[in-house]
Amino acid sequence: MKKAIAGILLTLTASGAQAALPVTVTSPDGNIEVVINNSSDGPHYTVKLDNQTFLEPSSLGLKTSLGNFSNNLTYVSHKDTQQDKHYELMHGKVSNVHYQANGAVITFTGKDDIQLEVEYRVSNRDVAFRYRLSGPETLTRVKVLGEATTFNLPDEATTFITPQALPETGWMKTKPSYEEPYTFDAPVTDSSTNGVGYTFPALFKNAQRGWLLISETGVDSTYVGSRLGESNDKGVFPLAFPQEGENSGIGSTYAAMSMPAVTPWRTITLGSTLAPIVETTVSYDLVEPRYAASQDYEMGRATWSWIVWQDDSINYQDQIKYIDLAAKLNFEYVLIDNWWDQRIGRDKIEKLVDYASDKGVGIILWYNSNGWWNDAPQTPQHKMNTSPARREEMAWLKAIGVKGLKVDFFGGDKQQTIQLYEDIFTDANDFGLTITVHGSTLPRGWERMYPNFVTSEAVLASENLVFEQDALDKHAFNATILPFTRNTVASMDFAPVFLNDRLSKEQKSGTIRKTTDTFELATGVLYFSPIQHFGLTPNNYHEQPDYVLELLKKMPTVWDETKFIAGAPGDYTVLARHKDDNWYIAAVNGEDKKKSIDVNLPMLSGKTVTMYYDTPKGNTKLKKVTISKDGNFSMTLQPQGGIVITSG
Repeated sequence: MKKAIAGILLTLTASGAQAALPVTVTSPDGNIEVVINNSSDGPHYTVKLDNQTFLEPSSLGLKTSLGNFSNNLTYVSHKDTQQDKHYELMHGKVSNVHYQANGAVITFTGKDDIQLEVEYRVSNRDVAFRYRLSGPETLTRVKVLGEATTFNLPDEATTFITPQALPETGWMKTKPSYEEPYTFDAPVTDSSTNGVGYTFPALFKNAQRGWLLISETGVDSTYVGSRLGESNDKGVFPLAFPQEGENSGIGSTYAAMSMPAVTPWRTITLGSTLAPIVETTVSYDLVEPRYAASQDYEMGRATWSWIVWQDDSINYQDQIKYIDLAAKLNFEYVLIDNWWDQRIGRDKIEKLVDYASDKGVGIILWYNSNGWWNDAPQTPQHKMNTSPARREEMAWLKAIGVKGLKVDFFGGDKQQTIQLYEDIFTDANDFGLTITVHGSTLPRGWERMYPNFVTSEAVLASENLVFEQDALDKHAFNATILPFTRNTVASMDFAPVFLNDRLSKEQKSGTIRKTTDTFELATGVLYFSPIQHFGLTPNNYHEQPDYVLELLKKMPTVWDETKFIAGAPGDYTVLARHKDDNWYIAAVNGEDKKKSIDVNLPMLSGKTVTMYYDTPKGNTKLKKVTISKDGNFSMTLQPQGGIVITSG
């Protein structure tokens, strides 16, 4: 896969000194090294961790309406930079971040005196870079038609990545909805299922050297959402722009920008273990809030009738039952899903909002994003796709006391679609509404950029557990994939925790759950979403022991810290999160066989804690255990089972 980089261009700076190529940027701890160079083929970079190659020479550059700035470039200069900042995440997997990075801005010049700057930032676990294109003042705008950016993986690397869907496929032509299964330890040269590449984030195992995760952040209405294209026979993945058919062909596949043009950040997270992958905050380190929050938005847990009881539950009496369930569990919210405007009606929705408010529960309402870019029939429609309709609707929602919205069926990454996301978030903030999106793309720093944005689906989520037995059969296995892929860089509205044996209202039909109850409880901690929509049903409150209900009543959804403990994709996963002084350890077994594992829990050293565990028959039991003074602890995971440990 290595290619010879020949013909290095050595030019003179304005002062006459020899050009300082290559440029090397190292992380503050010295373990990550990025080298940027130039050749007759164009600028390129390599990435090493602990002197081991993680990315071989990979291309840089932009292809634009003003010219191709990916080759025949002349090095001009570079400037070293440093980043050292503290910031708070108001509803994140961590609450306080100290970001430190070394960096460089490398300037090249191309045709017509147009300059391409490549800015790098390298922290102790992440590499990030972006482009800035500038030129004479007469050049006021540009179309970025594509990027020359590539990621050149070593030959022996393997993939854990999810393929991009073809436009206008799937149910009611709503794809791409970013709900495809992941590859598992596949060769980097394998073709994707649909032949159009892969969505972010993309996880790679670099043989015995470690792991790297590729994604992007800082995408807003000035650009498109990107993905990885198909790799070639040498394992080189290009960065790809949206497909022409996304959003029913509405909008262009390129980004139209004013000059100087600045792109989003491409991010690469590196680790000899999976700890940096799980713990990264790179999505938020590189962005700033786009506007101030209009109020303090409350996060929390929600009941949700539709996920198990489906469309027939969208009626007044069933929603009363779910409001009552939320109140009994001390949950903050109830989500009322599609068709509410027709099956309940606006007058009765106002009554439900008042009823819930009296019980200390907030209401979240579902909306179809649609103008006409898919065939999904669910209503309310035509309320979110234009500003006049959206703001009129949001004014009514604020007046009656609705707390948030779930907006569904977007289907694309074009600039026009990203603009729609941004417009919805911005308008909703004016009316004090949180936003969850489904049938939607990966959030790219949005939790920090847009303070009222909460979470996104963008995953093969729990609705598929209800629809397909195969999805439920693979539920435990996938729970060892998602914490290392989709959920690392953004909140993920998987909607976990199912305690019914069959996922239906009467439990006489429907898909059959294979995971244990304790496994399901563990996913409430394992999966991060600031508003967590639970798969619980009213009967669970009477069927489960009091100690399970007490765990659900106090389970946080936002965290002060997140730590990788142990595990690997396809095997098992153990993560630790804490809120205030209470640690939660979640462990899940991805296989249908019993496992005994040894872990180290330094945060609980010498403490007596509460452990929820499975009996061999799959029942959840509780006991007190004491962690050794060195933090070592042995646990037994039942087949497709789990463990939850709490310190409070």
